[in-house]
Amino acid sequence: MPRNLSGVLPIVQTPFSADDTIDTAALKRSVDWAFSVGAHGVGTGMVSETVRLTAGERIQLISAMIEASDGRGPVFAAVGAESTHQALEFARAAERAGCDAVMATPPMTLRLPASALRDYYIRLAEGISIPVIVQDASGYVGQPIPVETQAELFHKFGPDKVLFKPEANPTGPLLSALRDATGGKARIFEGSGGIYLIDSHQRGVAGTMPGMDLLDGVVALWHALGRGDIDLADRLHQPIAAIVSLQLQAGLDGFLAIEKYLLVRRGLFSSDRRREPFGWSPDRETLNEVDRLFARMQTMLQPT
Repeated sequence: MPRNLSGVLPIVQTPFSADDTIDTAALKRSVDWAFSVGAHGVGTGMVSETVRLTAGERIQLISAMIEASDGRGPVFAAVGAESTHQALEFARAAERAGCDAVMATPPMTLRLPASALRDYYIRLAEGISIPVIVQDASGYVGQPIPVETQAELFHKFGPDKVLFKPEANPTGPLLSALRDATGGKARIFEGSGGIYLIDSHQRGVAGTMPGMDLLDGVVALWHALGRGDIDLADRLHQPIAAIVSLQLQAGLDGFLAIEKYLLVRRGLFSSDRRREPFGWSPDRETLNEVDRLFARMQTMLQPT
């Protein structure tokens, strides 16, 4: 039976070896570390570079992530694709491999009407037995999914089958609109990397899906918010949000580059390689500021 998703569920980055194959040893190190600092589960998403992987590599990544997790928490996989047929193939492969849920963006190369978006998710939900996370990643890629369409999916399938990760802008108001349109019953996850987490937590999210690079800080921030310790939450939020703002300056490329840089610095990845082509890499001045902010976050996480 699929395990429920909640809490801090980081999105794994895909490490590459010198020959451009997936470095499964580095992936296992990062997943082990994630659970050691308090992750409640793990998954793949846009920052896993799924759209740059071959079909075989996407399935390999899912299997490697499940093996590395070793039952310590729920696992979900990104299955969004340019056709419903492709998405269903990835979703069924994820279910066979043992995933507890799948997460899907809409096709990115076409701007679909609301009816086509609805039908895409209906076919996905009806094609597998595990839950589907509806991901609106239009804050950085693809088209927005109308709140009305997401609410329609919720009312058709219910809170255990369809979950949501709204990343359209403005994130907070749209998150609240979806919450209200589902009577507060939808399980909604935020994916801002931590920059909007305080606001999103106040709006009632079930969890957050950050990258791996700042995970220990995000876990501490999540628990501070759960305890109502807003002073600590504010202090933790500052370096996290500042680093995420540097990542945002170059969109998805910015996230990938700086996240992998920090994973190398943590000793989890042996290389910050990205799958080519990519359009941006941080200069030394940007990395100096990332280093300063990262050191500040680490100092705050030290036991007193």
